[in-house]
Amino acid sequence: MAKIVNSWNEWDPLKHVIIGRPEGTNVPAPEPAWWYDLPEGEYPLPTYGPFPQEMVDAANEQMDYFVSVLEKRGVKVDRAIIHPCMYNKPVSTPDWTQLNCHGVNNVRDVFLVHGKYIIEATTCRRSRWYEYLNLRPHFERFFKEDPEMVWFTAPKPRLTDESYVKNYYYYFNNVWTDEEKRDRLYNWEFQLTEKEPLWDAADAMRFGKDIFHQGSCVTNKSGMDWLKRMFAELGIRVHHVLFDTPWPPSPDRPDNYHPWHIDVNLVPLRPGLCMYNPDWKPRTPELWELFKINDWELIPAARPTYVHKNKVYLTGLYEGKSWISMNTFSIDPKTVCVEAHETAYCEQLDKLGFEVIPIPYEKVIPFGGALHCTTLDIYREGKLEDYFPKQIPGY
Repeated sequence: MAKIVNSWNEWDPLKHVIIGRPEGTNVPAPEPAWWYDLPEGEYPLPTYGPFPQEMVDAANEQMDYFVSVLEKRGVKVDRAIIHPCMYNKPVSTPDWTQLNCHGVNNVRDVFLVHGKYIIEATTCRRSRWYEYLNLRPHFERFFKEDPEMVWFTAPKPRLTDESYVKNYYYYFNNVWTDEEKRDRLYNWEFQLTEKEPLWDAADAMRFGKDIFHQGSCVTNKSGMDWLKRMFAELGIRVHHVLFDTPWPPSPDRPDNYHPWHIDVNLVPLRPGLCMYNPDWKPRTPELWELFKINDWELIPAARPTYVHKNKVYLTGLYEGKSWISMNTFSIDPKTVCVEAHETAYCEQLDKLGFEVIPIPYEKVIPFGGALHCTTLDIYREGKLEDYFPKQIPGY
């Protein structure tokens, strides 16, 4: 029986990947974890519903091209299998009813592959509670065909009202000053309480024996604690990292008061080299020291150049010139796929010695993310390596 699941980092040679689908993506109905207010796109709060079909078609065309690029390079590509509940239908548990789901475009968000392990994340949003169903058929097949695969799920959260800060969005939008929002960012205080462990898989960046996981508005302190304890049992070190926001506030640089996923902040491309967001740079001093003592280069990414003008979107922080530009996907340590319109970043990576594959993906981004978000690498050639043999006690 063949080995199917093996992916220890973000850069080893890619052989097998799952890619999401834009069909079934919705503007979610309001819930305690998230609000969408898109009046220009005819979805003012509290309305909700499916993305326009013309947007789905345009995204599909670009995703199909991305698939063809990977397949021509010998990569096996599976696509997410859309569960019927994604098509703008109410879902419920004994604790709550949510009027529709988020979708299945961004498979990275809900699932963490590390080595032979596949872990289903908790997520913190009711609209994403059932999203695991879209990849279950693949995982069931992998489990039958790969005798070494280990597959488990983080404690499924209840997501009652006790898991959320009451009236958070009212205070965020109407009461708190920029200074207060920055203080909450620095204190890792967002819309989640510590009632139960909550975390998103897309807050993780994998470096072999080490994982860097962002403390964000979708990963709480209890979730980080669960991750550190669980991975310690597997011999993997999990390090938390918090990121900054531009100060003072400026219209030229988007704020980071509500951080959501690490792959617009910190992106490793090969052993010894990692890109970081110069606006939302890491503010955890232990991270800088850990990279320094292990001879890793941390390089500020070139600023984004493309202006996004979407009326319907799930990437609320990323309209205008967006750091979604950093959301790349590596085929191997020398080859990286980059959104084609981000010419400055393409040029920077070319000068760093990479083969840059420009992928038009601006029609996919409104569905919630770019190249890294929409992919889940299942098999990369390579084994578990220790890229940070010198450690900082307590981090």
